[in-house]
Amino acid sequence: MTGFDRARIEAAVAEILAAIGEDPSRPGLASTPSRVADAYAEFFSGVGVDASALLGEPVPLESDHADTVILRDIAFRSVCEHHLLPFVGVAHVAYLPGESVVGLGRIPRVIDALAARPQLQERLTEQIADAVESGAGARGVLVVLDASHACVTTRGPRQTAATTVTVATRGAYTDPVARAELMALIGSGAA
Repeated sequence: MTGFDRARIEAAVAEILAAIGEDPSRPGLASTPSRVADAYAEFFSGVGVDASALLGEPVPLESDHADTVILRDIAFRSVCEHHLLPFVGVAHVAYLPGESVVGLGRIPRVIDALAARPQLQERLTEQIADAVESGAGARGVLVVLDASHACVTTRGPRQTAATTVTVATRGAYTDPVARAELMALIGSGAA
């Protein structure tokens, strides 16, 4: 991870602990700056990663009659850039192949890379759609994210059951009928 400065993170965490009135050197907190740096290295490992490249080389189709590909219930976690608190959820991605397809395991890698940076759910949804559209040469893309945000569940309104749903569409799936059919397939669990 380029640009990751572990020593600065550790110093900043120690400063935050001192700023809230804690003793960063007490036994229960002495290793906290190091632990937070470890966590941040993982949480923000997608910074600077070209997510579209993670799709690899598309595989040419032998037929020009390819229909929709749907991956449902892809678990993800990210960190909201407003409060640096986590949000976790599931992604559903549908795409209409052009002349080729991508490996199914590569789409979750794209989601992981884009989610592993300070993020907004709305932007993340759009970035996933853009990456799949460009990287797969898709004729249509639909992305749905359903996530629970710690800034809503643990602070402020403390709405523990609340989730946020965001949707992005590209190409053929901007058509309301096609979009409604895909949303029904995603929601029914019976693609």
